[in-house]
Amino acid sequence: MPALATDSASPPTLTHAAAVRSSYPLPVPESLIARYDGYAPRYTSYPTAAEFRSDFDAGRLDAAIAAGNLLPDAPDLSLYLHLPFCREACWYCACHRAITHRPERAARYLQALYQEIAQRGGQITGHRRVRQLHLGGGTPTFYRMEELAGLLAHIARHFHIAERAEREWSIEIDPRTVAPDEAQALVAMGFDRVSMGIQDFDPTVQQAIHRQQDVRMVRALVESVRAAGVRGISFDLIYGLPWQTVAGFRRTLRVVKQLRPDRVSIYGYAHMPDRFRLQSLIPNAALPDAATRLQLMAACHHELAEAGYVHVGMDHFALAHDPLVQAQRDGSLQRNFQGYSTLGGCDLIGMGASAISQVGVVYGQNASAIADWEQRVAEGRRAVARGYAMTADDQLRSDIIQSLMCHGRVDLVAIEGRHGIDFADYFASLQPTLARMADDGLLHLGRRVLALTERGRFLMRSVAVLFDAHRGAESATRFSRAI
Repeated sequence: MPALATDSASPPTLTHAAAVRSSYPLPVPESLIARYDGYAPRYTSYPTAAEFRSDFDAGRLDAAIAAGNLLPDAPDLSLYLHLPFCREACWYCACHRAITHRPERAARYLQALYQEIAQRGGQITGHRRVRQLHLGGGTPTFYRMEELAGLLAHIARHFHIAERAEREWSIEIDPRTVAPDEAQALVAMGFDRVSMGIQDFDPTVQQAIHRQQDVRMVRALVESVRAAGVRGISFDLIYGLPWQTVAGFRRTLRVVKQLRPDRVSIYGYAHMPDRFRLQSLIPNAALPDAATRLQLMAACHHELAEAGYVHVGMDHFALAHDPLVQAQRDGSLQRNFQGYSTLGGCDLIGMGASAISQVGVVYGQNASAIADWEQRVAEGRRAVARGYAMTADDQLRSDIIQSLMCHGRVDLVAIEGRHGIDFADYFASLQPTLARMADDGLLHLGRRVLALTERGRFLMRSVAVLFDAHRGAESATRFSRAI
């Protein structure tokens, strides 16, 4: 492969996008791409975190937790722990992370996390079980195996943990930082799902995003965790990366099919160098255009469907035996800050810098700056710095958007019954746009149901954003493109 020069605007000749653009039939005609390829959230929540307010009273989250404790059928819990450290930066990354080689800095953070776990655990009554735990980052496996084992033990001291058959423990791992025996140790600790950041196996793309890892490294990890009895393996891929082409991404997808993870998530790269400084190292001319991005997405659908993967929703695919597919079929699929989930109805408690909680209709986000969060926790103050309490209108729109994102359809009669509205009257201003989308073949709109077509499922964010009362002209600076 030709070497990448980051100050060059010329893509490698051997993988020029124009030469491979026609590899797959476009799922959406090019005439509609310009019309609907706007900026839209990914809707892991509604309202999105962009609407959280700094004047939010953090006591409202505490009150929501206390109110949940009193319910006879109190919701179970999902815990998210944010471990932000990485040893080196990936240039495409938009996550909340910190680069460090100082073990004392990471140790100080871990001690603060211990304190927050104890504080939050003290607010929860013992009958509320933790059924889901996710460690994200950053790179959770930045920490040594014994440190992660100690963290799990500390959680068990302060929360009531569900029996292993009734819970799901997951962790994000960077294949470059975990040896096969360490991966097996994670499974032995109780992690039954592991998520691996792959992005792309093409060496040119890897060099362009400053994240180089070869197939042998990933294969060794897959084999090791499977031998240890892991319940599920997920791969995260990204389309729209610099120098990425349909031909090259198809090779990556073929390797993925050989390794056969249970789940595959395909994320569209959001190039926002004004917000994420390292992205400025990626030249704009190296990025695929909208039509090529759609081709890359089409390649994912075609190649993964051919291998027996089911399109669960937007960017998630899973093998037919996977619980995500079962949840989609029985109508229990949910979407939250970790993506699609089978454990709907749980209250989400986020801990660590920038972590988000959702309890009932209340959102709370911890201070994002690590030093600020550490100081708040050390002083016994609330770690929550921003938040939002949903209005009745928010709850209605969240219900609609959740239905679109998880099931590709909205039961209008059920929506009207739950929220006491007439859909056509309440959303009268949207009717012309919905009618145009129906004429363009994106959806069917009847008196009882709004349903996305197969074409519409590729553009579900463009449909969902219609129901977002908070979107505005500033969306282009806050969100990525829908394609």
